[in-house]
Amino acid sequence: MQSAVSEKKKRFTKKEWSWIMYDWANSIYATNIMAAIFPTVFVSIAGEAGDIWWGYGTSIATFLVAVLAPILGAVADYKGMKKKLFTVFMLTGVIATFLIALVMNNWRLMLIGYILSRIGFSGSCLFYDSFLTDVTTDERMDKVSSWGYAMGYIGGSTIPFVISIVMLLLLGYSNPIAQKFSIIIVSVWWLVFSLPFLKNVEQEHYIERTGHTSVGQIFRNIGHTAKDIFRRKGLFLFVLAYFFYIDGVGTIISISTAYGTVLGLGTVGMILALLVTQIVAMPCSILFANLAAKITARKALIIAIIIYTLICVVGFYMGFSLEPHQDAYQTALNEDYTEKLSDLTEEKAIALRDDASAFFTDADPQKKLDEALARLTEEEKASPEIERVVTAFAGFTEGRADEIGAFRKAVSFSTILFWAMATLVGTVQGGIQAVSRSYFGKLIPKERSNEYYGFFDIFGKFASVLGPFLYALIGTWTGRSSYGVLALITLFLIGLFIMVCGKKDLEALEH
Repeated sequence: MQSAVSEKKKRFTKKEWSWIMYDWANSIYATNIMAAIFPTVFVSIAGEAGDIWWGYGTSIATFLVAVLAPILGAVADYKGMKKKLFTVFMLTGVIATFLIALVMNNWRLMLIGYILSRIGFSGSCLFYDSFLTDVTTDERMDKVSSWGYAMGYIGGSTIPFVISIVMLLLLGYSNPIAQKFSIIIVSVWWLVFSLPFLKNVEQEHYIERTGHTSVGQIFRNIGHTAKDIFRRKGLFLFVLAYFFYIDGVGTIISISTAYGTVLGLGTVGMILALLVTQIVAMPCSILFANLAAKITARKALIIAIIIYTLICVVGFYMGFSLEPHQDAYQTALNEDYTEKLSDLTEEKAIALRDDASAFFTDADPQKKLDEALARLTEEEKASPEIERVVTAFAGFTEGRADEIGAFRKAVSFSTILFWAMATLVGTVQGGIQAVSRSYFGKLIPKERSNEYYGFFDIFGKFASVLGPFLYALIGTWTGRSSYGVLALITLFLIGLFIMVCGKKDLEALEH
């Protein structure tokens, strides 16, 4: 017992630090591309249905990786293959992300680039997770895994994320240079800080390749692993629960800012709230590992699932309370302003009308109008069509004061809820993923770790297919994005039910 304690307290080795540094390297992709900046840019370019297309794109990418994961895992378990496959997927993600910045005038090409980059990111993470069994011991897995997430949050996410925010604030959020910079920095950071992993981490546990190794043998290995997972009841219950609860985790990461953008929340405010998530997540990831050591991993995961259920309730109400006011405001804007100016022909007057109508990007349309007027000359302001726009807008703001006031109040309330949700996510996002990863790594044969992690990944990736798809599908059917968020509560409750009712079999795995 004493040797196990001293083992946990030992300093990180070069291999462990190099493994941890890949979380530092790739976490900027999860922040800038998956969660915070790129989704809002994509939605603004793709238009009103941008969040729906974003959901479908995420589903396609995760579905493809999920289908390939067991096969790739079985191949990677052979000597010398894991590092090669990791490198291929990592470089695919880096290059595809860089190419997104070159096609930002075409949302369809951006979506294709996102799908390819997400495949590269997810595939590299599959092999990265399985390398955990190569770089450390069972006694240190919770610690090393949690430090990986912690360093990812404070370094990989926060530092380049803050640099991206500063550029967006200095140049303007809609500035193409600032938007491209926030994407290119992802590729550069990801590649540079992957170098320690490429240099120092090697596959220690593997299956020897023989002259009889064939495609048939690979699929037989997959079948053997699948049977073993289903035969061991505790292991099967854990990956089944993981399938459901990680669905909600991944979907919240993927759609949070796209959801907020559709609701009309301020883009900069949302991004700053997500920065709070990263800062809170760093210490909480480490504390979560300590909690798992004190009360067992199963109980720690149950606490995290309950908190995520609360997060879904907050997210649903955030949209549910705002959408009626948003609809009333949009109807009033169309009837008393936009439709009355539909016959405009002068180009600058049309632009002025549209700037004042852009309530999705600013809860204060008067501000938008004033900013647009400031760009015009005195002669242009005196033109009959410009004066008509200003007069019509003044009549709208005076005649629809109640709708405007109610809408602004609802936006402010929903923004507060978004900040609360972002803080709650930070307390459990790293911990639930880190402990799930290390808990699974303790239960499997080390020489077949990549194959087992392939099945672990397929449960997680298919969950990430289901979550965004449900969000997009229900949002399309109902016309309310908030009902898409409501569906995620069910997924967390199913995961919680399995973790609670499977107590006996799950606790048997912990001893």
